[in-house]
Amino acid sequence: MNKLLEFQKKVGAISKDSTNPFFKSRYFDINKLIEEVKPILNELGLVLLQPLDSIKGKPAIRTIIIDCRDREVDNSGKTINLNSSTEKILDYITILPENSDPQKMGSIITYYRRYAIQSLLFLQAEDDDGNIASNRKPLDKLMNKPVPQKAIIAKLIKEQMPQTETAEDYRENCMTLTGYELLPANYENIINSLR
Repeated sequence: MNKLLEFQKKVGAISKDSTNPFFKSRYFDINKLIEEVKPILNELGLVLLQPLDSIKGKPAIRTIIIDCRDREVDNSGKTINLNSSTEKILDYITILPENSDPQKMGSIITYYRRYAIQSLLFLQAEDDDGNIASNRKPLDKLMNKPVPQKAIIAKLIKEQMPQTETAEDYRENCMTLTGYELLPANYENIINSLR
């Protein structure tokens, strides 16, 4: 679990790069999500797998995180080489809704993969498309909600550093401008510092 803690310290907010035209909302797609988390997982020796499975004949997706330990550090800081060994850290299975249309089933699998990763790794993101879909409220009523702290931070960083474009730019510029990592626990301090 220490490696998952390290992962959470290193990962920042993931920018939403896709649009759901039906609900007029933004989200990060599965490829963007993998692009953001895989390098950090690899650096920490963690492997993320999502094989398809079945539970009592129903389709399911498994999300597994494996710690591939090939070395350890002892209490004195000395590296101890170990034979490659693995240990499952997390193994979570979700039963999927059934659908006989292969294209729709592919979309269902992708949706559940994305949210399983987001949930298990405790990633920062707003569930815009999920909230709108479940609430079925008109978009203009949702627009009257308070602006999330992430949006305030993004606006303030962009005002001070207009060249900020990517999620990595926001993380780096946030650290440069405030000295804080772009994490939910720091949002209040970041906003105060940027103002």
